[in-house]
Amino acid sequence: MRRPQSESTRREHGGYGVTPVRTCVGCRRRASVGELLRIVAEDGRLVVDTRRRLPGRGAWLHPDLECLSKAERRRAFPRALRVLGALDADGMRHDVKRLAESCTDSGSSRIQPETRKQVDPS
Repeated sequence: MRRPQSESTRREHGGYGVTPVRTCVGCRRRASVGELLRIVAEDGRLVVDTRRRLPGRGAWLHPDLECLSKAERRRAFPRALRVLGALDADGMRHDVKRLAESCTDSGSSRIQPETRKQVDPS
């Protein structure tokens, strides 16, 4: 059961709508989860988890090719995902490039998760 927060606690922590903060494995800068991509390892390759629902450990990355190249150069993905051996990043590189272009085209740094069509259960 959650305790009600006092007014001073809400003010200190920015209210109820505080977004989680994660660290980019490429540039090591902290950012809100809305500005970062979640990357997971699936069958020996890196996959962008656009819905942030895939199972397993995730690594966070800015949608920027420079951050991707820094992360690869530092071998950050196997370490962050706690996987032995090298991971194939070719498919993910294409997704990051596409998302980086869409972020610069729209002028927004926030990543829009995939929208799903709501289905009426009746």
